[in-house]
Amino acid sequence: MTRPAQHPFAFTLAGVSCLAIASAAWAQACPADLSGNGIVDGTDLSALLADWGPCVAGTACTADLSGDGQVNAVDLAMTLAAWGTCSVTVPGWASLVEAQPDPAVVTSAALRAAIEATGLAWRVRDVSTQIEMVLIPPGTFSMGCSASLQSACLVTELPVHEVMLTRPFYLARHEVTQSQWTAQMGANPSQYQGEAYPDAPAHPVERVSHADAQAFNALVGMRLPTEAEWEFACRAGTATAFHGWPANPEGTSDEALAAEIGWIRANNGPSGSPTFGTKVVGQKPPNGFGLHDMCGNVGEWVSDWYDPSYYASSPAVDPAGPGPGNWLGRGIRGGNWNSATVGARSSSRAVWFSQLPTVGFRVARDP
Repeated sequence: MTRPAQHPFAFTLAGVSCLAIASAAWAQACPADLSGNGIVDGTDLSALLADWGPCVAGTACTADLSGDGQVNAVDLAMTLAAWGTCSVTVPGWASLVEAQPDPAVVTSAALRAAIEATGLAWRVRDVSTQIEMVLIPPGTFSMGCSASLQSACLVTELPVHEVMLTRPFYLARHEVTQSQWTAQMGANPSQYQGEAYPDAPAHPVERVSHADAQAFNALVGMRLPTEAEWEFACRAGTATAFHGWPANPEGTSDEALAAEIGWIRANNGPSGSPTFGTKVVGQKPPNGFGLHDMCGNVGEWVSDWYDPSYYASSPAVDPAGPGPGNWLGRGIRGGNWNSATVGARSSSRAVWFSQLPTVGFRVARDP
């Protein structure tokens, strides 16, 4: 697939600059598909007619396809001209789940536009593993510490620096589960399985080393996200300590609300109880890209070697992390079910060297 050579302009919303790409091959795929079902049909026509007239300030006006501030005959003509199946690209390794981003999940119009601008399907399922993935578009964001109301920045999260990601990628909606792991690898290393956890196959796999995660990826043609990709995907346009969710899309910096989006120490059961440990993936609401459990449940390996001072010299474009250096450990992001709330912030960084019952991973794949 051909990618554009450069990004001629960008627009900014809530701390994230979503690149608007001019290449014709990457033009907005199907703006008239208001329902996001991959087809322009009577459902979209009904939605357009329901919004007929001037757009109301402060409210979404998705049926204003022409962008002139009102839903009128111009938008009706655009809808009728686009009637039928939308033309989005589905990668050869995937099957289509949902062509366009669901506005109830991807609540930001800017993020929806950035996703649609790639010409790629928003939500797909990897054919070989049945892992469901969502598209993360190119974009620019401020990487590094977002302090919470209760906790200051750590030096490892500084300095805050601008990062541009130039290529779209797919990221799994959920952490790799025990059932997905055993289907490929056989033995299940997870601590949280057995009679006390009857729903364990749907829990994230854990006690997985970085090398184990890479072995899984080698079998299925996937990869780990870079640390920059992970944070961009986690933030989903927010600049707060914790990412947003449909009921609070702008996110929050109040640690008391972190349990709304993740399983952390504050909302886990007591040690030794059946509620202690990992949880079934996807029970918490998604972030603004449609990703679940980016906060808590299990920590997630990234591809980067860990360097606590890397941000001071990190490249501004597509940073891939430092070399092995003196630390010899790999980065972990997202916190886990036993994390203090501060450790589950979007910018929190950690490092480990082998296996822990709190560490699993989430897969990425290039289109």
